[in-house]
Amino acid sequence: MIFILDLLRKIQEDKREDPKAYLIIYKESNSTKELKFDNIKDINKLYVIFELENKQFTVPVHRIREIRKENKILWKREQGQTSMGETIHEMWN
Repeated sequence: MIFILDLLRKIQEDKREDPKAYLIIYKESNSTKELKFDNIKDINKLYVIFELENKQFTVPVHRIREIRKENKILWKREQGQTSMGETIHEMWN
């Protein structure tokens, strides 16, 4: 089992991983949006800070719904999970 912050940091810090292969799916209002992992500027306990088109914005960690690698779901928050979430699909070797 892996928590969302641990997974985000692993992708960010592991030199064997290509951040361009990952998508962050998050909830905004009544829809979901996608951002490329390589747009992340910083990760803290509460927020992921992205930069897109020279503008920075934050996404609260609890709004992240999925992490995808090459269109495969690597991590998904299920209804009723804790705000940090646990893995549902671990595809890590």
